[in-house]
Amino acid sequence: MKLKQLESYLGSLEQFVNPKIELEQYPTGPHIASRLLYTADNSFGDVNDKVVADFGCGCGTLGLAAALLGAKHVIGIDIDAESIDIASSNADELELDVDFIQCDIRHLRWRGGIVDTVVLNPPFGTRKKGADMEFLSTALKHVKRTSLRDYNAVSAEVLCELRFDVPQLYKFHKKKEVDVAVDLWRFVPKTS
Repeated sequence: MKLKQLESYLGSLEQFVNPKIELEQYPTGPHIASRLLYTADNSFGDVNDKVVADFGCGCGTLGLAAALLGAKHVIGIDIDAESIDIASSNADELELDVDFIQCDIRHLRWRGGIVDTVVLNPPFGTRKKGADMEFLSTALKHVKRTSLRDYNAVSAEVLCELRFDVPQLYKFHKKKEVDVAVDLWRFVPKTS
């Protein structure tokens, strides 16, 4: 699938009607989401024919992008029931088979590595300090490992800086839209 086609599909997705600030619900725009997943697939082979989990999936944008790019299986996880409903509806609209689970990712008890790739747009950590790091730590614990590894031994690389368009969603937002500089990171567990 071409990048522009992927972005077009993602641009048609339903987004939050009543986002919850305590969960830092901000939709991942189609421009960033398409580039994130397209890069993961085409530059690193992290999507096609892989089991992909979308942690804090929200409306399902990243997970659905993975499914559109040929992931073997996609699992979207979010603590919020309304988000899961929207994500499921989006999957139905695109006729994609994605499993969505309502769960706090900190309470996942998966046995063994069943996920090849975890994608996430974590909370910024402005409402709950450290929430971003909880997401990252949990992702690293649940990605498939082919040998015994130290969970803290990872290589990390900033692939690029992107502009995250934050729309005026909450009462305290004064501007119609704000561009926030964000980094696209890739973390890979090191082999021992």
